[in-house]
Amino acid sequence: MHNVTPISGMVGGAIIGLATALLMLLTGRIAGISGVFASMLSPDAPDRSWRVAFVAGLIAAPFLGLLVGSPLPRPTMPVNLVLVIVSGFLVGLGSRLGGGCTSGHGVCGIARLSPRSLVFTAIFMVTAIATVAFTRHVIGG
Repeated sequence: MHNVTPISGMVGGAIIGLATALLMLLTGRIAGISGVFASMLSPDAPDRSWRVAFVAGLIAAPFLGLLVGSPLPRPTMPVNLVLVIVSGFLVGLGSRLGGGCTSGHGVCGIARLSPRSLVFTAIFMVTAIATVAFTRHVIGG
């Protein structure tokens, strides 16, 4: 692993935990990004304004980090655009089939001790580990 930063990771995790707890306490809603985003796209959603603000905050956060000296991350993207599109489709499909994404199940669901979220998070983790092992050791990526 490169650039291991445990202090910033712990601070970031605490901020995520605080934000999800506040959202739950103040609105009764779970901070699952796929559900927040999907409902935000619905023009009929009566609670659309907080969802727009939530997603805007997710987008603005890295840029606000620049103000305190945190550099913008420079992710490396695969050269193959088809791979990116197929991967995005599979993540979206998995979120729909699983009734939520890693943020909803992994952060909020586990905190609520939801049995469904515990199972889905275990499946996410096993699948991620198997995918990395396959791509690094079988394909050679």
